[in-house]
Amino acid sequence: MNKSTNLPLDQFINHALYDKENGYYMKKNPFGKEGDFITSPNITRLFSEIIAIWVITFWKSIGSPKKFNLIELGAGNGEMMKVVSETLKNFPDCFNSCNLMIHEKSSYLIDEQKKNLNSEKIIWVNEVEIDNTFPCIYLANEFFDALPIKQFFKKENNWFERYVNLKTYKKAEFNDKEVDIKTIEQKLKFEISKDQDVIEYSPEAFKYLEKICKIIENRDGGLLIIDYGYLDLKIKNTIQAIKDHKFSNILEDIGDSDITYNLNFNLYANYINQFEKLDHLITNQKKFLTSMGILQRAEIVSNNIAFSQKTDLFYRIRRLIDEKQMGELFKVMLIKIKNNKFKTGFQID
Repeated sequence: MNKSTNLPLDQFINHALYDKENGYYMKKNPFGKEGDFITSPNITRLFSEIIAIWVITFWKSIGSPKKFNLIELGAGNGEMMKVVSETLKNFPDCFNSCNLMIHEKSSYLIDEQKKNLNSEKIIWVNEVEIDNTFPCIYLANEFFDALPIKQFFKKENNWFERYVNLKTYKKAEFNDKEVDIKTIEQKLKFEISKDQDVIEYSPEAFKYLEKICKIIENRDGGLLIIDYGYLDLKIKNTIQAIKDHKFSNILEDIGDSDITYNLNFNLYANYINQFEKLDHLITNQKKFLTSMGILQRAEIVSNNIAFSQKTDLFYRIRRLIDEKQMGELFKVMLIKIKNNKFKTGFQID
């Protein structure tokens, strides 16, 4: 890389995470105890079982089509798809109707997923537009928070975009360049700066949303997003780096630490409002998993296991649903056709 390269933040993150030789996701498996973070499917398989049950109920809500595509976006080490597939086998009508697919950017992780899944039924796709006409159900667990973001800061009445001057890997530093925010909004076809002092968004996320929303409008289906996030009207600066399960400096350990951020779900909701046929539902992970019956499922599973295993199981579930842990921090969003009145997992208290 050119030593004086001055990159917009999203290009810097893309380099740090996805560079073919040095990118964080391109050279190691970051998941689990040996990695830098643990995702919900790796905490307990009950998480993925609940997702599978949700898929079946949603499939029924779109008329139990004889063929549909179930596409996981960014499947990590493949654990969620593995359990979803195993669970769906218990419901042959749904399983036999289902084309199981994974969309993954990292060739390293594709290899890991293939080892873990070892299934002829699952195929890997480069694009989210699937070349058939069947309804599509997309699952995105911690997918959008791994996409590179841009940041803009308002100083007095002017907007500045955040850049990273990557002189060397050891001496990266932030700097800001003045921009015309209206030009950026015209490109996005979406007003993002109104009443904001900070803007943080992923251009790639909006591209994915646009493609997927059009597919849902045309074919039916839905997109289930589960991710770190918040619902404030004001956008915040939430970018962070994680290494060895601890927060680290974004400008240090480039290519060896994960860079992530919290989704502003209100921003996503505003974006989706452009699509006349679509609407969305939002809840938090605690409400979603408990209303889907994860605690009852845990009781059934734990009837025949040793007390120490039962204690461990409920400890793991507490991590997923405790408001001080993942229960409130993670939000769950469903994008679907307005005419579909489906609310399973999203019932208001």
